[in-house]
Amino acid sequence: MKKILVPTDFSEQAENALKVAAQLAKTYNCEIYLLHVIDLPLDEVDALNSHSEFPEAVFFMKLAHKKFEELKNRDYLKDLTVHETVDFHEIFKGVFHISKKNDIDLIIMGSNGVSGLKEMLIGSNTEKVVRTSEIPVLVIKNEHQSFHVDHFVFASDFKEESKPSYQHALNFAKAFGAKMHLLMVNTPHKFITSNDAKTRIDDFTSSFEFSDHTIHIYNDLSIETGILNFAESISADLIGMSTHGRQGISHFFNGSISEDLVNHANRPVITFKI
Repeated sequence: MKKILVPTDFSEQAENALKVAAQLAKTYNCEIYLLHVIDLPLDEVDALNSHSEFPEAVFFMKLAHKKFEELKNRDYLKDLTVHETVDFHEIFKGVFHISKKNDIDLIIMGSNGVSGLKEMLIGSNTEKVVRTSEIPVLVIKNEHQSFHVDHFVFASDFKEESKPSYQHALNFAKAFGAKMHLLMVNTPHKFITSNDAKTRIDDFTSSFEFSDHTIHIYNDLSIETGILNFAESISADLIGMSTHGRQGISHFFNGSISEDLVNHANRPVITFKI
């Protein structure tokens, strides 16, 4: 892990994410890439890209760079290499382009979550990034004076398609020096016996060289509540899981457990694209 991207709208939640990024950057000798996306009408973006003097676009560019300078002077960023970028794409497109261009290893985002009708119809920017990102996304809700991961819950159905994302999770667990807690949630609608569940997890993990883990089969009314309740029961520092990146009508009808967790969990959540 050498390059961390932190999208920011200069909010308190975004700065919470940046503070975690700074701690990780100091520990693992990483560079930080700050990204701010300006939401402007297309004609204004075209005007700015053609180097015309478009007052509103120029104003927001200057304001963003001023806020970047204020951020970069924070004590917690001292002695770190911090790059800044202003983009005019939608947030998830901007994240995609900057990540590809700079070979980003980890995206860290702040979120305060949304709920109700707004959650159903719009979703948060963080959710959109989680849904579309090919790179692991770490979502931070609260301020962490000392970010550490001793207990890492990885929730999964432990089917073959999740093996690549589990490998990513293992890489982070090793980097953090964390103990992995492998979790399968049993629900009334998708019931599997404890014996069958343990056998599936054992088969799943047999091809990986990592033994510092525990196995848990947890019963609850839904997968999301099961993950949240189990994480609470062991005071987990981080919840990790795969995301399928559903789009369009499929996402509307099926939803995404990882996106719901990002919205509703108070603990940090890290997602890995299948």
